[in-house]
Amino acid sequence: MASPDGAAPRRAHRSRIDPLRLVRTTLVVLLLLVVGWLAWVWLLSDWAAERRADNSVGELRQRWAAEVVLPAEEPQLLADPRHGESEWVISLPALDDEREWPVVVGAEEEALSGGVVWYRGTAQPGQVGNFAVAGRCLGDGAPFESLRRLEAGDQVVVESRDAVFTYELVSSPGALTVHADQSWVLEPVPGQPEAEPSQALITLITCEDLIPTDDRAVGFGVLTTTELKQ
Repeated sequence: MASPDGAAPRRAHRSRIDPLRLVRTTLVVLLLLVVGWLAWVWLLSDWAAERRADNSVGELRQRWAAEVVLPAEEPQLLADPRHGESEWVISLPALDDEREWPVVVGAEEEALSGGVVWYRGTAQPGQVGNFAVAGRCLGDGAPFESLRRLEAGDQVVVESRDAVFTYELVSSPGALTVHADQSWVLEPVPGQPEAEPSQALITLITCEDLIPTDDRAVGFGVLTTTELKQ
């Protein structure tokens, strides 16, 4: 049928949808949604872990204040550190960070959420031997996020109920990487299993990489000062 002006009718132009382009676009959108969700969850978990850490430190200080401590000429060791409980407080002043983290007894995975973990069986803070602790560098508050930036000579402060211990690093955590199963770093004198310890040492352990691997960054320090609380 001819049009009123006598011209042949035109067919309506229909754009074809490229299935490959549609699939690519869908995948990109899904990827952005997943990345955004993971980033939000990560940030939320960090925030929640930091709040847990603050609460743990506050509760620990309240417990210290409520305990009766007899005057002593030297710091007192805990007779039975409670598994899964916060017993000390650690901070890294060299990083210009005023945040304090609870040190939890026991090296289980869940204890790493919002705190630093003390390896039971190693020395207590200020004690001759090796006070060994570990913390995450990513997620769960990441208490040791910047640990690898520390250099020899930087200080690590650990507080107990009756004293404040200041350690000085003798090696940077960024200079030594070990496999997760290398337990020599936990020995009373790291790397010298037969040696009798004569110093109070600290060992700091964190993840080496931003993705889960079995590599660990390790730094060592020695006790330089002990300040008894009044």
